[in-house]
Amino acid sequence: MTRAPSMQTATIQSVANFRVEREADWAAFEALLDRLDKRGPKRLSEEELLQLPRLYRATLSSLSLARAISLDQALLAHLEALSLRGYYRLYGNRTGLGSRVARFFLIDWPAAVRALWRETLAMLLLLVIGGVIGWGLVASDPSWYGAFVPPELAQGRDPSASAGQLREMLFGGGDGFLTGFAIQLFVHNSQIAILCFALGFAFGLPTILLVLYHGCMVGAFLQIYASHGLLVDMGGWLSIHGTTELFAIILAAAAGIRIGAAVAFPGDRSRIDAAAETGRSAATAMVGVVVMLLVAGILEGVGRQSINITGARYAIGGLMLLGWCSYFYLLRARSRFDHG
Repeated sequence: MTRAPSMQTATIQSVANFRVEREADWAAFEALLDRLDKRGPKRLSEEELLQLPRLYRATLSSLSLARAISLDQALLAHLEALSLRGYYRLYGNRTGLGSRVARFFLIDWPAAVRALWRETLAMLLLLVIGGVIGWGLVASDPSWYGAFVPPELAQGRDPSASAGQLREMLFGGGDGFLTGFAIQLFVHNSQIAILCFALGFAFGLPTILLVLYHGCMVGAFLQIYASHGLLVDMGGWLSIHGTTELFAIILAAAAGIRIGAAVAFPGDRSRIDAAAETGRSAATAMVGVVVMLLVAGILEGVGRQSINITGARYAIGGLMLLGWCSYFYLLRARSRFDHG
């Protein structure tokens, strides 16, 4: 009858000794974490930085022992919270907004685009096929032009326009007209890009039709100018922003097709899981597409209107295309981001 109280007394004594022996380490670890949160690691001395992992391991050891000897729940909760906080500060990925943005442009976006190279080539080919179809149909029957080019985008650029009118629209026009047209074209192509991506979930079929339609529209546009001997000038007018804009639409379509393929052929996964897994990488590419469309909008609204030399327009468009291809497919950033 006297052994139980004696054992209880011994347990209480061991708990007290446990706290006396180890509480100083817990307090020191907590104080260092407080200083780290307030000042950052650069304000800690080298000795203090070396103490952090040692005190962290000591806290983990205390937590393990505390669980074994069934200490009070308040102390267990305190040690668990302290251990979790220490793990986060020592090993957690604590990147700020600037670091996340830098990682997106240096690592994530180019990698997502490279992963879509097959779909990108397929959508490029489909766009070219659409262009050939649109060109051929309008060349054989100009009434097809209205089926491909909406009136708000044509703005007088149609089969009834004379060579002089078409040339004036390439090299003249007021700033207000050009700026308004730039906004309309940017909105239109942004909608096409977003739809190409969003409709990929429907097994990719709407995306294929949209890309084909957009190719027909470009082909019809080019044919009207070619029929008046202005194809080269029209190509320069289009290329200064079109290399960026069409590239963005192709990438959006490629991302949509990737999701559509995952939904159509999920493999061992459910269709929802396949779409979610594929969608993360595709969505990264799509965020970059928005950036490309913004760049195209700037080129459309500013650069193209202030540069009226066809050769210079081709040069800018070619440099933009070369820059995008180099950024996505040639440059492989290696930095601290690779290690998280």
